[in-house]
Amino acid sequence: MPGGEFRPRSMRLSILTAALQELTPRAKRDADPDLAVEEWLAFAAEIGAPNIELSAALHPSESDVPAAAMLDPVANTLDLRSPFDASRAARVRRAMQATRVGLSDLGYFDNMLAADEAVRSRKHRLMLKVFDAAALLGADAVTGFVGRNPRLSMDANLLMFEAVFVPLLKEAKARGLTFRVEQCPMPGWNVSDAWHNNIAYAPGPWIALHRICERHGVGDQFRIHYDPSHAILMGQDSRSVFQYLKDSGYNFLIGGFHVKGQVIESKGIAAWGYGGQTMQRGDWHGAEPSSDPGEQLNAWKKQTVFAEHELPGTARHDPLAYLQNRSVDWLDHQLAARELLAIDPEKTYLVVEHEYPPARIQDRERLKPILAGSLAFTRAIDEAAAAMYALQHEVLASAGLAPQGVGREPYRS
Repeated sequence: MPGGEFRPRSMRLSILTAALQELTPRAKRDADPDLAVEEWLAFAAEIGAPNIELSAALHPSESDVPAAAMLDPVANTLDLRSPFDASRAARVRRAMQATRVGLSDLGYFDNMLAADEAVRSRKHRLMLKVFDAAALLGADAVTGFVGRNPRLSMDANLLMFEAVFVPLLKEAKARGLTFRVEQCPMPGWNVSDAWHNNIAYAPGPWIALHRICERHGVGDQFRIHYDPSHAILMGQDSRSVFQYLKDSGYNFLIGGFHVKGQVIESKGIAAWGYGGQTMQRGDWHGAEPSSDPGEQLNAWKKQTVFAEHELPGTARHDPLAYLQNRSVDWLDHQLAARELLAIDPEKTYLVVEHEYPPARIQDRERLKPILAGSLAFTRAIDEAAAAMYALQHEVLASAGLAPQGVGREPYRS
């Protein structure tokens, strides 16, 4: 029996524009909001990114969370204080054509279940503006968080999700959009002792939330933008996560990927465990939480005492760490996605997200080769996975031949 055609199918590469927040100085982009998008498109072309994930956020003058309290400050590359109308969209489209850089999706990462109704309404209004901008720019997805009301139990948050988040999904449906949820648990988002401050943090919650969405006719609008760094943070590995989704009949839920790693520091685990630092962090003074945003940042010690974000390609190759789920095995991640998820690789985006602390350089020329190198690594590792998958699962299979060996298995380390 002759072998089948060898045709590897690579995923589509993109980068989140928060990788360089101050590419366009604040004074210039506040006066001319779309200049920031134009300059990021040009920068993307220089570093070899064929697409961007366009970051939106509340303007610093409007945000309820000061930048000083954020582990990874957000970027309002897309400034939506003024309406994003057809003329603004046409300007951005011209820049996309000139640079030959496309748009994977728009991203707005905020707490959509904020406890304060006025704060929550402000965030929802911006999300609707992001939906409108995505529709005008021809994107089919917006990525963000669900969030959590920290004053409520997790079960009560499911009820709140049904009451306040499902209406957002109905607005996405009306515009032909999908909302893809990133699964970061956001442990340092507030100074409470809560670890899970984004209720959509793992497959169990995703399935519970999707069932709510199905009841309201918006199941197709709720998808996951999977980020393996957060799986590592919670002691999971991608292959087991994907296998669980397949076993449960929900392997259609993942619709895109953030490409960001996490490196677990074993000494921190020995000191604090996976719950992170629980006391004497510096975000409280005695019985009262600090009002200083710089001190509130210490709430992130729930995470940072034992883990550090990885920009793809910057962490050492560490087979033992891969087996112990202490770092992302990128090759197996890309293989497992093809083997276990219901995706079309050629229509699926890999979005590089840069949150590696020592390299978060707000200097265009110094950062350029770092991002270029990470993008090249991401492209190469996906091409290798595509080749392995095509050879093993298509060419060899059509010839009646089995791949050699066993390979990494789910639910094992």
